[in-house]
Amino acid sequence: MIEGKRVLALIPARGGSKGIKDKNITPLCGKPLIAYSVLAAKNSRYIDDVVVTTDSERIAETAKAYGAEVPFLRPAELASDTAKTIDAVLHAVKWLEDHQKSYDLLVLLQPTQPLRRAEDIDGAIELCIQRDMQDVVSVKEVSEHPILMRTIDEKGELQNVLSMQSTVRRQDMPQYYLVDGSVYVNRIETLSESTSFNDNPIPYIMDAKYSVDIDEPSDLEQAETLLKKYT
Repeated sequence: MIEGKRVLALIPARGGSKGIKDKNITPLCGKPLIAYSVLAAKNSRYIDDVVVTTDSERIAETAKAYGAEVPFLRPAELASDTAKTIDAVLHAVKWLEDHQKSYDLLVLLQPTQPLRRAEDIDGAIELCIQRDMQDVVSVKEVSEHPILMRTIDEKGELQNVLSMQSTVRRQDMPQYYLVDGSVYVNRIETLSESTSFNDNPIPYIMDAKYSVDIDEPSDLEQAETLLKKYT
């Protein structure tokens, strides 16, 4: 709880995955991947409850072993490749409300971010409060500047992504940030089917070394190296 606001951490972890089989429970430095998100949320100063929404019994048992609540299994139609995260979130929030569990803030934590720290979760929650309960999203500085990025049009010619001359000195280039998927903080009362978490307006700037998204096997190798170095 923070300033009288009850806070729910929700971790969406469906059973199906393409790049890595059983990704959410794949071993990483001695723990299943989902454990890192559960433990970070459990170590938060402000989160009241940590809930995992999943369609998988194996993920549910693993999450519970590390201290998360898994009070229901997600319906199959909300766990397909085409299902939207917001639909799983709305289902979870309604289920909890129907069972006398209500909250003011949602902290959405994707289980594919094992280096996310409790202090970053708390920093994002504090920022939400400081900014009059505006929705927050974690971002990191981009290392490859988009001023040098191009698309290729139907004529096979390069087109600038930005409407800006690329002759500008590097030190004069504006800073750009990437939504990194580590932490989202939203007011629960404003959630709807049209909610886009990536479009939350207030940026919480993450240290890039703690921002690793697990999608392919090579990402696991990178995460293992960073976990050993920074944790």
